[in-house]
Amino acid sequence: MNYREATAFDVDAIAALHADSWRRNYRGAYSDTYLDSDVFADRLAVWTERLAQPWRDAFTIVAERDGEVVGLAHTILDDHPKWGALLENLHVTHDLKHQGVGTQLMSESARMLIERRPSTGLYLSVLEQNKAAQAFYEAIGGTPVEHRTAGPFPGGGTAPVIWYAWRNPSELIRSESTNR
Repeated sequence: MNYREATAFDVDAIAALHADSWRRNYRGAYSDTYLDSDVFADRLAVWTERLAQPWRDAFTIVAERDGEVVGLAHTILDDHPKWGALLENLHVTHDLKHQGVGTQLMSESARMLIERRPSTGLYLSVLEQNKAAQAFYEAIGGTPVEHRTAGPFPGGGTAPVIWYAWRNPSELIRSESTNR
């Protein structure tokens, strides 16, 4: 597995992975009509904008296996005055879940965050209905810090979410060597 910063050449693969992940995990929060029709086009537009002119205050790490993007983590620096950087997206292809890809993406994101903002925290938002994601974040040291209602989501609707935070993102860094 190779972990590296995303480029504009990754847009299609990232959008497809992101859309598939939402279709599998966001039913009940996002409208089925949106998930079944518009989600890929929406994600393609978002990732085209993000990666055409990379933001100074954000970065995206991809996991790549045999030249194929199989995971991504997108982080926005300085997002919240109390919790720090926002891990806005973390997605891994369905067939590679529970194989350490998400854990290593979190590690690589923490490493890059610390390089850019050494004294900040990291947080994210997860749908309350997504129990598997909550278990994952708790297993890697995330602390639930807030409960909110999020939305409106693309396609409409709102849903309860839980914010998880790491005051010290260095706790996420794994010693596993990576190719960057």
